[in-house]
Amino acid sequence: MIDIAGFVADLKEHAIDHGFHVHDERHIVETYSLRQSWEVDLHPERGCGGPIDLHLALDVNPRVLLSFQDRLDEIGEEWEEPEDDYFLDIFFNWGVPPLQNAPDLLVLATDLAGVGGTDLSIEVSAIDSYAAVTDGPERRLAITGKSSVSLVDLMMGREQLCEVLDRSREVSDYLLDRVEDWIELS
Repeated sequence: MIDIAGFVADLKEHAIDHGFHVHDERHIVETYSLRQSWEVDLHPERGCGGPIDLHLALDVNPRVLLSFQDRLDEIGEEWEEPEDDYFLDIFFNWGVPPLQNAPDLLVLATDLAGVGGTDLSIEVSAIDSYAAVTDGPERRLAITGKSSVSLVDLMMGREQLCEVLDRSREVSDYLLDRVEDWIELS
């Protein structure tokens, strides 16, 4: 009943309509749990060749799919739309090069929360690493957005993710507008 591969193909085309370039796709199946991940590498159109990359991942939990299929089997021939209780997570992970002038993380997290809104919750973290004891720290940002995909909407052909894709493009634009200042030596 659920065509995840078709949804991902449509999502890639839809991302292009929302200002992204799509570069690569992977489908990973964990053999022990049968958990799947559909991954797409893309970046904002205006950032071609730039320092910002975006990695989109649809996490397909087999328990959710099986529960949804069981619910559809319960409904049977007497068709009624099932309750909207079945969701898959979709993650947006932005890649930013090492930073020389790192932003204040609280300010960045607050700004990105406003850009992502309620459709795309954003988490910001940073890691400082040292190549050698005598070297200064190298700061890398980890920026992750999360949203959900309704299986009922997906089955009914209503799931478009327009708002989520627009928000992810706005986050990408926000980062593109600032990243040059962050990576330059002061």
